Amino acid sequence: MKHRLDFEKPILELQAKLAELREHPEKHSLGISFDEEIRIIEKKIEETRRQIFQNLSPWQRVQLARHPKRPYTLDYIQKTFADFQELHGDRLFAEDRAMVGGFARLGGHHVIVIGTQKGRDTKENILRNFGSAHPEGYRKALRLMRLANKFGLPIITLIDTAGAYPGVGAEERHISEAIAVNLREMILLEVPVIAAVIGEGGSGGALGIGVADRVLILENAYYSVISPEGCAAILWKDRANAAKAAAALRITANDLLELKLVDEIVPEPLGGAHTDAAATAAALKMHLLRHLEEILAWPVPERLKQRYEKFRAHGHFAEKSNPANEMKPVPQRAAVAA
Repeated sequence: MKHRLDFEKPILELQAKLAELREHPEKHSLGISFDEEIRIIEKKIEETRRQIFQNLSPWQRVQLARHPKRPYTLDYIQKTFADFQELHGDRLFAEDRAMVGGFARLGGHHVIVIGTQKGRDTKENILRNFGSAHPEGYRKALRLMRLANKFGLPIITLIDTAGAYPGVGAEERHISEAIAVNLREMILLEVPVIAAVIGEGGSGGALGIGVADRVLILENAYYSVISPEGCAAILWKDRANAAKAAAALRITANDLLELKLVDEIVPEPLGGAHTDAAATAAALKMHLLRHLEEILAWPVPERLKQRYEKFRAHGHFAEKSNPANEMKPVPQRAAVAA
């Protein structure tokens, strides 16, 4: 079967056994009926699936976040929103198809939705630049956010990118400046802003549309300052240590919620969002609507104050003292030498 992950092998083996049994019923065990043996294998498949997907490692969740069948931004726009009208161009340089956005309806609310978009095949990935936006993509997003602010429309952003494009052209057109301006301007928007990490949330490329009143994350998505492979290459000089890096980075939804870097986890079907895109989209819509209703009730000054305080609180930490590591008295000779 295509696009199956390594840790799904036990499930695949059971499914293959079930398919063979149905194709060749004469091979079933003689001690029990054919129907009973089918039921036993089906039950075993469900138990194995539950055991695997309820105990995923951080690296396995990263693999699910990158699954090629996982719903992308335009899939959620189609299933979660209505009356989407895409807008194009940054009015400065070019159209970046790695960043999509436009007018839409979420329930009874008119909104502007913006998100990073990957491709399904080689041709589309080249068109979408593998979901990694250029400076013009972030400037297009900012243009749409300013439009939303002008007309009082809430903003919904959907994040799914390995990071902003790091190529020479992007540097020449000031990718870091484009992201930095977005961070500054998003903190000052008077309209409600909700961000949802639906797959990969990589570095500044994700944060460039991620400054929001509420930040949601799908159960098997991740949000990180660097990819596990990049972290492994820096710390251990070997990208093969990506699984070790993923655990150390604490980039999974549960870790991020514990660290108060996201506000809520949107549950996915057992096996990942790609196993039931409609159910995942319905869950995302429910969470977006609930948070939007809450934020709309806040006066604008309160909304700006809470958004500012939310991001100012990020990065605080406390160290636990360890008596074994406490500083020992400095020898007299060392003190004099110092």
